[in-house]
Amino acid sequence: MSTLELREVVKHYSSGVETVKAVDGVSLKVSSGEFVALYGPSGSGKTTLLLLAAALSVPDSGSIHFDGRKLEDLSERDSALYRRRDVGFIFQAFHLMPHTSALDNATIKLTGSGCTLREGRRRALPWLERVGLGARAEHTPEQLSMGERQRIAIARALANEPRLLLADEPTGNLDSRRSREIIALLRDICHERDIPALLVTHDLDAIHFVDRVHTLRDGHLADGMDPELAAASS
Repeated sequence: MSTLELREVVKHYSSGVETVKAVDGVSLKVSSGEFVALYGPSGSGKTTLLLLAAALSVPDSGSIHFDGRKLEDLSERDSALYRRRDVGFIFQAFHLMPHTSALDNATIKLTGSGCTLREGRRRALPWLERVGLGARAEHTPEQLSMGERQRIAIARALANEPRLLLADEPTGNLDSRRSREIIALLRDICHERDIPALLVTHDLDAIHFVDRVHTLRDGHLADGMDPELAAASS
């Protein structure tokens, strides 16, 4: 069993003469098998929080723990291994290789970990099928819609069977039906594999699929959905 835990985490940025308090004393625990949604207005620090959980950024103070390890104490090499082996990160931007098949794009993380291309393809293909792209595995991003490109990115994040799932607006380029399917898929994977999952989203439908909801506003975390935000998004 694995747990992601943030303890009084602070991350501030300087913007000219102004200090942006992206994450300001956040404590959050996501246990194995929990699918947790994080809402908040644009610029509220949601993506910063995910980057901290992925050891792609280091807190100014506080600590972040995963599976008994304090992430900010990891060496650069161990941080990279953590992201490659333990984390499935679905980025808001696709970061796909152009002129390369959907299947080979989905294998990149596996081949980067020493897996052969043949073995990587074997492991990645079932995930492409689960996101509805099995029949288009040999198509390049240029031949696919924006929503299909997002689904390649999702399959790539899941291909290494991660022990922690982090998703930054994974349905931002999908229609409402496909969005619900993808959120349900992420929930099912979280529950089936008994892994912690943290979802950053503006999609109000996601509330119906997650186990718990938090709102991040001005760097501060609150339980549940902010009523003002919910009204503005409806």
